[in-house]
Amino acid sequence: MELNLADLYELVADEVTDAEAMVAGARRLTYGDLDRRADRLAHHLAAAGIGAGDRVGVQLANGTEYIEVMLACFKVRAVPINVNYRYVSRELEYLYNDAGLVGLVFHSRFAPAVTSALGSLAERRAVLEVADGSPASGVADDYEEVLGASHEGRDFPARSAADIYCVYTGGTTGMPKGVLWRHDDIFFAAMGGGDPFASGNAITRPEELAERVLRPGVTALAIPPFMHAAGHWLAFSTLFGGGKIVTTPGGRFDPEEVWDLVESERANAVVVVGDAMARPLLDVLAADPDRYDLSSVMAVGSGGAVLSPSTKAQLAELLPGRIVADRFGSSETGQVGGEAPADDPFGPPRLRIDDRTNVLDDNLVAVVPGSGVIGHLARGGHVPLGYLGDPDKSAATFVESGGIRWALPGDQATVAADGTITVLGRGSLCINTGGEKVFPDEVEAALKGHPAVADAIVVGLDDDRFGQRVVALVQVRPGRTVEDAELRAHAHLLLTGFKVPRQFVFVEEIVRSPSGKPDYPHARSVAEADAAAAVG
Repeated sequence: MELNLADLYELVADEVTDAEAMVAGARRLTYGDLDRRADRLAHHLAAAGIGAGDRVGVQLANGTEYIEVMLACFKVRAVPINVNYRYVSRELEYLYNDAGLVGLVFHSRFAPAVTSALGSLAERRAVLEVADGSPASGVADDYEEVLGASHEGRDFPARSAADIYCVYTGGTTGMPKGVLWRHDDIFFAAMGGGDPFASGNAITRPEELAERVLRPGVTALAIPPFMHAAGHWLAFSTLFGGGKIVTTPGGRFDPEEVWDLVESERANAVVVVGDAMARPLLDVLAADPDRYDLSSVMAVGSGGAVLSPSTKAQLAELLPGRIVADRFGSSETGQVGGEAPADDPFGPPRLRIDDRTNVLDDNLVAVVPGSGVIGHLARGGHVPLGYLGDPDKSAATFVESGGIRWALPGDQATVAADGTITVLGRGSLCINTGGEKVFPDEVEAALKGHPAVADAIVVGLDDDRFGQRVVALVQVRPGRTVEDAELRAHAHLLLTGFKVPRQFVFVEEIVRSPSGKPDYPHARSVAEADAAAAVG
């Protein structure tokens, strides 16, 4: 069965040609419009010598162009590479070189960094610039002029389920790395293909996708940047279902603008990345609960970062009756899922052991349920091929055990006697204080439950007595104040003593990536500087 992402989109586009597919600012595209624009770009890429396996950088803010470029690459069997538009020249040089880019599409606002890094492209077969009101770079062809000069039609070579989808991930530590997936694997793992391990749920033939299209489809407001996996997966899952993707103008995050779009576009699903996006949105609602008509909203989803219990409680208060879909997932596993525990509806989502989900110990043996052993969260079934150009990292992350190939994304977890999995957090971030393990996620969630705390990040610093000590960076809500002792007392109500931060650093803003993920290296450097200043 050949399940290729370009073929699948074309099947849906033929089924609902005139239905709206994307809304970005003043631009509104039907499925047919989006397909034709992608065809034009694909023909331009092919004429430039870009084809199967060639990699093209996508350095764009959210908008229709981002999905157009991805579809165009898929149509000619090329591989779109997501480029973090926050990167400076040196970081871009690394990524361009590591990915072996032969093409690039970028917004004009990113031109200064792009221009100085262009020499790191493996080849410059096609470099296109999307105008956005910023000065043109002068080093690229204009995107719209290229589309206007190209032609439509689907006269492309036959494609394969083995064509490559790649997502670059920086995670929370280390240099970015490209995760390589087959098209059919990522379709089932994260783009709406359904669960092939659950009877009657999965797509069994390409044409079935078009047969399942909803009329009308779900309208989803995509707040996460398309440059991250969560953005890709939301967009394609929605499009493969015949739905409409709405993006904020220019990809910017403005809470009031988000709720305006929810109201005007009658959005059914609002997708955020953890508290970093959810809290500002809820603050706007709390200040004026009757300002917006949000009756169309059916669900609020979070991917890439788990919502804190206090944020979930506020969601339940301000948006009663809505589904809160707090899901686990990573670039190495796809969407893993997760359910709120019955005994703690606002707690972190939990998983269950099944044919594709387990916890393995250091010897890659399944942890015995109820043993209390902390192991590695493992995902089987449809998993990536490996990391681009890194066989050692691939061998360590994608392993075989019990005749099953597993992906180990780096999260540590325990298994209760009933088979319920509790994910503790990234092992690389685990703090060892006096021989006890502390996972930042748990401490951060506790601190963010304090009414004066807007955001928090927890790190471990070297300590002569305990090896490491727990340190929290805290961003206080506007107009509020809080002291160390108050936060420590609050944490003691929720955490055992060794998990309570011994040092608090108050900052104006917690630094996070555009996707909402915490920047732990930056947080650690701030904490170290604060500790050094205290000693000095």
